[in-house]
Amino acid sequence: MFDTSAVRRATHSFLHALIVTPETELHALLTQRFAPDVRVRCAYPIGDLVGVEAFLEGFLLPLRRALPGGMRRDEIFIAGTTRMGEGDFVTALTHHVGNFERPFARVTPSGKLVFLRAGEMYRMDGETIVEATILFDLVDLMRQSGAMPLPAMLGTEMLFPGPATHDGVMPEHPERSQASAELVEAMLRDLRAFDPESYESQGQMGYWHRQMLWYGPGGIGANFTYPGFQRDHRIPFLTAFPDRVGGNHFCRFGDGDYVCSGGWPSMTMTHAGPYLGVPATGRALTLRVMDFWRCEAGSIRENWVLLDFGDLFAQMGVRLV
Repeated sequence: MFDTSAVRRATHSFLHALIVTPETELHALLTQRFAPDVRVRCAYPIGDLVGVEAFLEGFLLPLRRALPGGMRRDEIFIAGTTRMGEGDFVTALTHHVGNFERPFARVTPSGKLVFLRAGEMYRMDGETIVEATILFDLVDLMRQSGAMPLPAMLGTEMLFPGPATHDGVMPEHPERSQASAELVEAMLRDLRAFDPESYESQGQMGYWHRQMLWYGPGGIGANFTYPGFQRDHRIPFLTAFPDRVGGNHFCRFGDGDYVCSGGWPSMTMTHAGPYLGVPATGRALTLRVMDFWRCEAGSIRENWVLLDFGDLFAQMGVRLV
């Protein structure tokens, strides 16, 4: 049986050690917790990496050298057994923090402080990581570096805040895990269908807290209350991709009041209307997604969302970097 508490603690310590351990010792450290043939899926433009050496050279060392002496700052850190497919997972919503001194993911460094937000999902075999999926926010890194590639955000540009309750890292109350997951899954089921005129979906106001906060990726931004979410994200998205079909997720579980879900890709859709400055192309597209939610007393109070816009826009024929 998956020992959620023990694996969370061990993986949390390991991931923080990856940021501070001397470079000469990193390979040995990685082999302690990564399977030799670990598969790592990274956001655009890094792509898929297979094996410890590929992860070290393709992601970890470039990240560390881009943010020398930097730190890892977790906002949510949870674990559980997925309700979709198979597998035990440790997942994180985190920021990689430091002065941006060398290029990363083709982004030109600013020499100034950045908070590189990322969602991470690690499939576990005991305490060994056998698969990793890392979705970092390329657009927001570019924005922080003074090279925003998209028009002004639909919502508000802001740093991803941690949960209002400040309990997202290894939360308590495992007895609430199932109810949290079921609440989010019910919301997602009802979200699939919508009125083409009002863009409303049945029952949504019953799932979301009246003071809900939705924290979107670079290019969309954050908003407050369900009407704000509709205005700043959902209506523009559905106008551009009215036939979108989602829910193809490889990981979804609850841990206390928190729930996460990820699809690689999650959505299939046709680019039928303008989106963030790009006219409709008519192309069939896919979208990689990670979500983290905080539930409170039977409602969804906060939602953090990461989208692989680098990959999405490349499919539209637009290269962001």
